[in-house]
Amino acid sequence: MVLFALVIHLASNLLSQCYRSGDSIGGTRNYTYMDAVKSILGGKKVTICGLIQYLNLAGTAIGYTIAASVSMMAIKRSNCFHKSGGKDPCHMSANGYMIAFGITEVIFSQIPDFDQVWWLSIVAAVMSFTYSAVGLGLGIAEVAENGKFKGSVTGISIGTVTQSGTVTSTQKLWRSMQALGAIAFAYNFSMILIEIQDTIRSPPAEYKTMKKATSLSIATTTVFYILCGCMGYAAFGDLAPGNLLTGFGFYNPYWLLDIANLAIVVHLVGAYQVFLKLLFTLWYTLYTIIFYSVDTEHQASC
Repeated sequence: MVLFALVIHLASNLLSQCYRSGDSIGGTRNYTYMDAVKSILGGKKVTICGLIQYLNLAGTAIGYTIAASVSMMAIKRSNCFHKSGGKDPCHMSANGYMIAFGITEVIFSQIPDFDQVWWLSIVAAVMSFTYSAVGLGLGIAEVAENGKFKGSVTGISIGTVTQSGTVTSTQKLWRSMQALGAIAFAYNFSMILIEIQDTIRSPPAEYKTMKKATSLSIATTTVFYILCGCMGYAAFGDLAPGNLLTGFGFYNPYWLLDIANLAIVVHLVGAYQVFLKLLFTLWYTLYTIIFYSVDTEHQASC
């Protein structure tokens, strides 16, 4: 976790210096990551870097959609468990929630400059703090109730019997890779850092403000991530769920879990708009080019 934080901090600082070409204060602005690549590297590297960026954005869209639908489904399931007293397994599909999330994002995408609304970042920060604090608090409460720390320094033990079967060395390696992927996904904001930096007022120079903001945000989130991960594992040990708030490591208080999962959904709705603005722009550009060319050919034939 600390290694990923250091890498993303370094990458963010380097990218913040790329916002302006030449002079970091009065140089030509690069409004997007692709503008920076074009002005600094040029050539085929623009196509390669652009492809990588848009693939990452597409992956982010998929990840956000799945995460939001899982949290929405968790709200429904926690209430179902509460009403049935834990007797009903409350199996359900996430497809409807994915569709609902997608429709919501399409509606919000029609609002001009919604990703630049001044209070959007405040809401995202509050929501992030809310679900992180709930997860951390429940983990601490569970450890206090157990009276000890569960688990080990090396992680889940080979041979442990879980709901999915006995853990083998291959499964442990796979889980470790999944954990690393989840950590990397949590620190993926650098791919739109220049686009975010373009919204910062100056003076002072944009890169100075961005450096301070990224340093503070990375330090804060890293501390929360480490605390939540450690306390969650200490609370359940080898039987810890993949997600404390949706994997039902906790069942009560169910209303607190609902609040935390609702905060996740609200956070992801706004984050989706900020991250996927570039994809929306790309789709609109392609749509315009294709239909404009078709319309032009049709008029020429007439």
